[in-house]
Amino acid sequence: MIENILVAVAGRGLCEEMLNQLMEIPEIQRASITVLHVVPPQITADAVSEKLEEGGKILAEAVKSLKVDPSKVTPLLKQGDPKTIVCDTAKEANADLIIMGSRGLGRLVSILENSVSQYVFQLADRPMLLVKDDVYVKRLKRMMVALDPSDASKQSLELALSWAKDLKDVQLVLAHVNPPDTSIPPEQDAILAEAIQKARNLGINARCLTAAGKAGAEICRLVEDENVDLLVLGSPDRRPTIAKGLPDLDRLLGQSLSDYVRVYANCPVLLARTIGE
Repeated sequence: MIENILVAVAGRGLCEEMLNQLMEIPEIQRASITVLHVVPPQITADAVSEKLEEGGKILAEAVKSLKVDPSKVTPLLKQGDPKTIVCDTAKEANADLIIMGSRGLGRLVSILENSVSQYVFQLADRPMLLVKDDVYVKRLKRMMVALDPSDASKQSLELALSWAKDLKDVQLVLAHVNPPDTSIPPEQDAILAEAIQKARNLGINARCLTAAGKAGAEICRLVEDENVDLLVLGSPDRRPTIAKGLPDLDRLLGQSLSDYVRVYANCPVLLARTIGE
């Protein structure tokens, strides 16, 4: 259940539009929304004043653009390091979902360029909906869930089902890359058969497909071929408890599936997070 949403805005309007597209979903309508804009540290007092004034305008425009009951919206203007401010605010607001923009930088480039979304992606332990700067946000008519045998995949399916059942005219595409037996029809694949039955029990228009190849590249290809408006993907946190404050090295190096898809998918990506052992 999503009760609290954090939307980190940067003046481009993409995250606001993404939230507006989700407002058909009852649980999103009921959720409390924290709209955050962060002003980076400045050298002089004049620069601080100027940036805070500019940030206030960005925040006001973002709130104004939301199709949300104003009583459910809490606007926040903060100054500091955007990376840590977003993570801290997500905890303070007890956010069940973070919506934020992403430049889609890959591998070590995002680290060297101090990417906010990459940092939050590393350290957040809650679902994240990432909207790349070069992605056109559309009405959700086609959602895709990339499935595999993992617990994170099961969580991503449940999240997608809970949204899709309340979206008008949506089609849910269930995809399994590199199934054990590629010779059988997708409907007979064990993972897809169970998933599509769950979808149909909820009255969701669903279909399934399989593919073979490098998982990240194949998922991104399917997103493009199927004209997907939102991709839902499981993204487990594999770090031990003692290292929860440290980035996952595989993700930093761009080796994880979720990191690859985050960078290269040509639609918004919803990452369902689970805590690893």
